[in-house]
Amino acid sequence: MPFTGGDETGVEVRILLVEDDRRVAAALSRALTRRGYEVEHAAGVSAALSAAPSDLVLLDLNLPDGDGVDLCRELRRRSSSLGIIVVTARGEERDRVVGLRLGADDYVVKPFSMAELQARIEAVLRRATQVRPERNLICAGPLRVDVSARTVSVDGREVALTRKEFDILFSLARQPGVAVPRDRILLDVWGTTWADGHTVEVHVASLRGKLGDARLVETVRGVGYRLRAE
Repeated sequence: MPFTGGDETGVEVRILLVEDDRRVAAALSRALTRRGYEVEHAAGVSAALSAAPSDLVLLDLNLPDGDGVDLCRELRRRSSSLGIIVVTARGEERDRVVGLRLGADDYVVKPFSMAELQARIEAVLRRATQVRPERNLICAGPLRVDVSARTVSVDGREVALTRKEFDILFSLARQPGVAVPRDRILLDVWGTTWADGHTVEVHVASLRGKLGDARLVETVRGVGYRLRAE
């Protein structure tokens, strides 16, 4: 069945395309519209900041009236649930790490295929819809995660977590019952996949101890971890 641009509720998905090259923007807009998305084009930072609310932003970093990195930071500050995919010619690892640390959900280097971009859009939208503004409270069995307040409780008992521990838990809680690869956790929490092999394991062990029930965070051998869904 061909993919359409609606989410799981059937509501049309709105994409803000921030791209200064009008020919590239026109081609992308046509391709995305054919796939069922509603697309608004912004040629620069000021236009992007004044655009109507969207579900996802495709963001070029090279903009005529400012740096896309700063725009990414501001968009994430405005919304924790907005999907952001950086689409740029800047392919160095340093640029990728900076973009992801500032809040981008994914990073696509030009040139790319529409099939690749479509797959990444779908993946980011699936994650983003787990925590919309009206769903900042995530519940999974005895676990409650308040995203806005950054608080966690188990069976009504508040659990004090470090920043990294909370970010790992949030990375898992966005998709309860779904295995999250170690590399995805590293990107979500540390902004890079280049880290000591035991970095995630050590923090997960500490997280399990604080939650008081090691079964809440399950190990998926050869993949990563998942939050137990009940």
